[in-house]
Amino acid sequence: MSENKKTYLFIINDAPYGNERPYNALRLAMNLSKLPDACVQVFLMGDGVNNAIVGQKTPNGYYNVERMLQSIARQGQVAT
Repeated sequence: MSENKKTYLFIINDAPYGNERPYNALRLAMNLSKLPDACVQVFLMGDGVNNAIVGQKTPNGYYNVERMLQSIARQGQVAT
């Protein structure tokens, strides 16, 4: 990692659906990960690990957190 990069750590401990906290954290992480001087890390703990389950059925009216995490993982780091 370059000296000029800023590191952002997101700790998500809420389940993927039911409230907007995971969505808002992932949305911010996705946008920051697109910046050239940003290093984004997402740590999932507790109920937050459910955000990383592959093949979840997304409830009507909700966002797909699996796709959001995949986007972040391509440009940053995701750990459970």
